[in-house]
Amino acid sequence: MQHKFTTIFKSKLYKQQLWAGLLFILIIPLGLSTKYYTGPAAGWVNDSLGGVLYEVFFCLLFFIFWKNTTAIKIAALVFVFTCVLELMQLWHPVFLEIIRSNFFGRTIFGNSFNWFDFIYYIIGSGIGYFILKWLQKKGEYFKNTV
Repeated sequence: MQHKFTTIFKSKLYKQQLWAGLLFILIIPLGLSTKYYTGPAAGWVNDSLGGVLYEVFFCLLFFIFWKNTTAIKIAALVFVFTCVLELMQLWHPVFLEIIRSNFFGRTIFGNSFNWFDFIYYIIGSGIGYFILKWLQKKGEYFKNTV
């Protein structure tokens, strides 16, 4: 007879969440490092590549908390969410300026609007979608081998 604790660790959902958590932990320093990069194409890496990783970060975050939601719903929700945040950069009320006055506020809410960011949000959400599909497929593989 297997212990309930052992069964949890062999579950499809646990393995999906474990992989998602590991990728999430990897993407955080990678995304933050784009803000400090000073080599070739630094402007693009700081702003645009960071936007792609931002989308992937939120896809993984939403997947971790909403495990049973489809990859397309998560990617679409993240895309809409970040588009709203981008549009909010056109708005400069005092409370948002206070939030944007520190590194993490600028990183999450941004501080300057750019139409081209939407392209990178599409790319990032697409990559996030494929990562989530891979995670779900990996979970199916584990389900069949346990």
